[in-house]
Formats: sequence, C-alpha cells, structure tokens
Amino acid sequence: MRFDHAGIATDDADPLAELFAEAFGTPVAHEETFDDLRVTFLDMGNGYFELLEPVADTDGAIPRYLESNGPGIHHVALETDDIERALETVRESGIDCIDEDPRPGAWGHDVAFLHPKSTGGVLVELVEH
Repeated sequence: MRFDHAGIATDDADPLAELFAEAFGTPVAHEETFDDLRVTFLDMGNGYFELLEPVADTDGAIPRYLESNGPGIHHVALETDDIERALETVRESGIDCIDEDPRPGAWGHDVAFLHPKSTGGVLVELVEH
C-alpha cells in the first residue's frame, strides 16, 4: 500500500484549488464530473489532494458530509496493485467494508471504501492503479 490522496469536501473547488496553487504550487492534474460530484485532483508531488464538490442538490455522501461537518478532510486513499487481494486482507483483519466489491472511481480506477468504525474513525479508500 502507498498513499494516493486525501479527499477534501468543499462547497466550491475552484477557489480552494487556486489557494493551494498559490500557496503550495499544486497544479491541477485531473478533473472529472460524475452525476452529482465534481472531483479535482491537485498534484502534491507524492500524492494528491482530491477536491470533492457537489454539483447537484442530491442526498449524496458529500452533501451530507458538508451539512454535518462542513468543509474538510473526507477520506484518505491508499493505492494498491490488487484491490481484490487488498479487500480480502482487510476483511481477514476484521475491517468492515462499505464496498464489498470494487466499483468504478475517478481516472477509471477501481475503488472500494472501508468503514470508519473499523479504521479508527477514518474513512479509507482503496484505489487500484
């Protein structure tokens, strides 16, 4: 496993991306819009900040997170070469999975989330590269 990115929930990704670019020199590496979510990846050199901005009034995970917690770190992501094996290993370790099977994520990668009640209160995403 390697660190891949930190997901940051925000109401408006553009000003935050500009702030990080000015303060930290982080260029936009990738942008993608799903049905209800816009993601912007900022290149930190050894990983990414993933800005998560809701683009529709839905009852999705990010709008609920923002309503309950406000803007901030939503999750951390770990890169794996074999997500199926990684899920098997975490299950054997007693970690509950939100996603029992991998699903499509940004950049066409397969992803799966682990339940924060099993990981010390941290929402962890596995990303297969």
